[in-house]
Amino acid sequence: MTNPLRNPVLRVVPGPADINSNGHIFGGWVLSQMDIAGGIVAASVCQGPCATVAIDAMQFIAPIHLRDIISVYAEVEKRGRTSVGIRVEVVATRGYHHEQIKVTSGLFTFVALDEDMRPRPLPAA
Repeated sequence: MTNPLRNPVLRVVPGPADINSNGHIFGGWVLSQMDIAGGIVAASVCQGPCATVAIDAMQFIAPIHLRDIISVYAEVEKRGRTSVGIRVEVVATRGYHHEQIKVTSGLFTFVALDEDMRPRPLPAA
């Protein structure tokens, strides 16, 4: 996801309640924002309900500070029969110079669900 003209799925400013004892934003808070953004894209691909079933290869590269603006980008990386892999990337915009810092990324796998909450085939692409 290196396209500088891409649009974030989410843009969020963490608040004081999101800070850990080190003065950085909780990793779990970041993960939840990523899951929300990935779920928005996955629901569009699945054309209905879906559930997160896996998160692969995620690593925190840099901390998020209070007052950073967090942009969460998500795009389809792979499709299966009932699942879709969404690459999610988080970038923090920091300070008055709007420095862009890649915070983390990961591959989130979602499964399309039917009315009984069982896996169902994805619609044709």
